[in-house]
Amino acid sequence: MDKIVLNQLDFYGYHGLFPEERKLGQRFLVDLELFTDLKKAGKSDDMNDSIHYGEAFGLVQEIVEGEAKNLIEAVAEEIAKNLFLRFDLLIACRVRVIKPNPPIPGNYESVAVEIYREKDNE
Repeated sequence: MDKIVLNQLDFYGYHGLFPEERKLGQRFLVDLELFTDLKKAGKSDDMNDSIHYGEAFGLVQEIVEGEAKNLIEAVAEEIAKNLFLRFDLLIACRVRVIKPNPPIPGNYESVAVEIYREKDNE
């Protein structure tokens, strides 16, 4: 299936269970895969036949930089729900929300959640 991919969208938000996360905030990265039929857009060269990835970026930015949530799982669900509400051509989406520096001890690159939702199952 065709898809539009947005990688490593970088935002600052206040999501987390710990008080310091809610007070100080931290970076969040988001990867998106927006599944849609791109054949018509490829032939017509018309933005109305595709999903505007600039608008998708803005939607994700509003959510990640908006109201704080306890879990990045909830952030991912909110992103998926709103993508379906905004884009009629969206068939399915994969959303990965990454915390590069969560307040947990140990050596790691990052922690993340990833969800896949389809239009009829969002």
